[in-house]
Amino acid sequence: MSDSKLNASIEAIKYIKPKIDFNSIIGVGTGSTVNYFIEELAKIKNLFKGAVSSSEASTKLLEEHGIEVFELNDINEIVVYVDGADEVDPSSNLIKGGGGAHTREKIVASASNEFICIVDESKLVEVLGSFPLPLEVMTKSRSYVAREMVKLGGVPELRKDFLTDQDNQILDVKDLKITDPLKMEQAINLIPGVLDNGIFARCRPQKVIVGRA
Repeated sequence: MSDSKLNASIEAIKYIKPKIDFNSIIGVGTGSTVNYFIEELAKIKNLFKGAVSSSEASTKLLEEHGIEVFELNDINEIVVYVDGADEVDPSSNLIKGGGGAHTREKIVASASNEFICIVDESKLVEVLGSFPLPLEVMTKSRSYVAREMVKLGGVPELRKDFLTDQDNQILDVKDLKITDPLKMEQAINLIPGVLDNGIFARCRPQKVIVGRA
């Protein structure tokens, strides 16, 4: 598995190198595959200006490797955003949020010129939904959102002892068969109290790189 993640990261570096220059800001996601990408990115840190990070964990790792991290509000352009996924369907719709950072990931991905998803082949599925769908919810609305998700056919479960970087809670929703990802993404985000959910359909990657051992 680690070989697959490393290989995906190496391919991502090859892909982005021609697109960047000394003024470039690179968006960096969160998760185990992205940790490999950060290791590879550090090897070319003299070729770009810095990064925007989607989580405190990735920020810490980037800074440990000597890569300057900027706030999204302080920069004008992100040349490319690289992140992993928990599931990828044949149309490049994603489920993300296993690490609980999907809200910030979606913001940075949306603000970038290009979104590249790096995964190992175990993440490829025909239909999204085997991986529980994460919802970032305001604490006071958790029970209401959970009841609404039951109406949509899901089985919500609170992620215990976990708060997002925004100090919100995560509901992981099982048993959803997501045949229309865009429609489901929009429907869930209309529920009051949901900050964002882990379906990336409106904000799909332009390129998916699949690492193999």
